[in-house]
Amino acid sequence: MPRHRVGVTLLVPPPVATEIDGLRRALGDGTLGRIPAHVTLVPPVNVTESALEGALALLRAAAASRVGPLRLRLGPATTFHPVTPVVYLAVDGDVDALVALREAVFRPPLGRRLTRPFVPHATIADELDPARIPAAVAALADYRAEVTIDRLTLLAESPGRIWRPVADTPFGPPAVVARGGLPLELTVSHLVDPEAARLLRAPPTAAPDPAAGEGPDPAGGEPVSPDADPGPGPWAVTARREGRVVGVAHGVTIGDRLEVGALVVDPEHRGQGIGRHLRGAVVHLAGVRSVAWPPT
Repeated sequence: MPRHRVGVTLLVPPPVATEIDGLRRALGDGTLGRIPAHVTLVPPVNVTESALEGALALLRAAAASRVGPLRLRLGPATTFHPVTPVVYLAVDGDVDALVALREAVFRPPLGRRLTRPFVPHATIADELDPARIPAAVAALADYRAEVTIDRLTLLAESPGRIWRPVADTPFGPPAVVARGGLPLELTVSHLVDPEAARLLRAPPTAAPDPAAGEGPDPAGGEPVSPDADPGPGPWAVTARREGRVVGVAHGVTIGDRLEVGALVVDPEHRGQGIGRHLRGAVVHLAGVRSVAWPPT
């Protein structure tokens, strides 16, 4: 059975990520270009294909347990040497909340046995020559940076030992619409996660119904407010019912335009207003970003 090597992180946002990559370059960090600047919550763990759905559900549940962003202070530089020749930035700020998040997500299928206690940190040099460590720590003794992080990100290892984000979920519970007999959870993210991607790849079983908001070019809709805006760039809105993906819309913000790549509803759940709610979430997202949609 196929296995995925994954880890759960707090990705450092720009411009601090660029600063940290500059420090990594100066120290000759061998992982630069293969792993983005981050704070690890779950180190690499192998997850089977059948367990991936559970891992994604655990990620969403852990993120839902946190209300509001994490505000962290990174620095100064310190080291795990002589245990391991690693130089890292210490993490301060909302550390208690960070540890609580880690405990929420460090469970099967993502939890595993560890040989060392958890220390929040952002690595800037892995496997550094021990003779260089004292000078590196001294040179960066005054480095400090503050970051605000609003989501958990699942990284997966790809060929070349390159770690790429494959799923992200914002802090806080998802928006719930259509309460009553058919409640629907809507989540806004940067990425189309693997479960939603499978729906996009599935062959259609019937022609889309434009009146229900199904198809590649939705328009109009009832505004709703699902989660925090993930910011400029790629976006995805995922609709779930009882944990199962039943619809997804995705696209990208380019300049002053919010482009929609596709809006798809699971054929088994069409005619229930899911497309309308997805459409409304996209309208709301365009309003939050102050961009035009549909394109004019």
